[in-house]
Amino acid sequence: MRKQSYVEGVLDPSELRATALSIARQQEPSGAIPWVAGQHTDIWNHVEAAMGLLVGGLVEQAEAAYRWAASMQRPDGSWPMRIEQGVVTEPRGESNMSAYLAVGLWHHWLIRRDRAFVDRLWPHVRAGLDWVVALQQRFGGIAWTPDDDFALLAGGSSIYQSLRAGVALADLVDDPQPEWELVGGRLGHALRTHRDLFADKSTFAMDWYYPVLGGAVTGEDGAELLAGRWDDFVVPGLGVRCVDTNPWVTGAETCELVLALDNLGDHRRALGVFEQMQHLRAPDGGYWTGWVYADPAHPNDNPDVVWPAEHSTFTAAAVLLAADALGAHYGAATTGSGIMRGRGLGAVFAELALECGCAQTSSRAGVAE
Repeated sequence: MRKQSYVEGVLDPSELRATALSIARQQEPSGAIPWVAGQHTDIWNHVEAAMGLLVGGLVEQAEAAYRWAASMQRPDGSWPMRIEQGVVTEPRGESNMSAYLAVGLWHHWLIRRDRAFVDRLWPHVRAGLDWVVALQQRFGGIAWTPDDDFALLAGGSSIYQSLRAGVALADLVDDPQPEWELVGGRLGHALRTHRDLFADKSTFAMDWYYPVLGGAVTGEDGAELLAGRWDDFVVPGLGVRCVDTNPWVTGAETCELVLALDNLGDHRRALGVFEQMQHLRAPDGGYWTGWVYADPAHPNDNPDVVWPAEHSTFTAAAVLLAADALGAHYGAATTGSGIMRGRGLGAVFAELALECGCAQTSSRAGVAE
């Protein structure tokens, strides 16, 4: 039987199930999962929500979400950036979004062990990652879109995880993808060594913790990276600020920090951060996107309110994934709880054939769980 996740003293199985149901209530008949009912869908957050559904035991809804994602892929392997009620409203393809199905499918495999499902979706993962790796720049970053010449640090960190999941899936179906490994090595090197060459989005918390969350920066280096801006983003008792200029903590960013801490083995502090964001939980199991708090350093006219007034699916999904990760240490967890720790993946990519000007190394930066 599949284990029911829970975090002792924080969220029990029925509460996590209610959070999964808060996502399912907003799922469209097509299978699409918008940010909020009636709003737009993007593939990255859609896949994250499908992962949350699976953690909550809603297999049918999760698999409907994955089937919808496959149906929206374009012949070149990319997905449109924005879809509303089945209508494409922003056609550009975005690298981070087009890579993430690999992580979702690997997560599904870890929990369901359904090889037929993997075989059905593998061509979509392969096409998406083939499209993404073609956007690599000489320093190792991945261009945000084919029309832009900059790369994003948070997006690249997520792509790094997607490539590792993609290679694991390739091994599973016996369809080796050595180019992905080469691109992944260059990308990992850039995330560890050339973070200054990515577009400067340092005001956003995601740029701070994502190199750790994506698995490229680990161990002491990861701990040092998080320590460097902890006080800029973490508000004790409330959570993580989305941007360092605003008195606004957000549930999704807070839970992603929990997952980054978990990656480093800092489970006790991860649990503390997770406990502190539960003030965003609504009675029906959904989660408010964020909370505006009073801060003399950042005066605002309307403090101590939820904002926006919505229960977002991506926040609920982040809660479910963080709870599942913590459940492995403080309760119970699914067999997919190590997805962000790289469970089942091999050693991280070797840094080979670098084009950034650095001397190449055949060493690997760490070994996954």
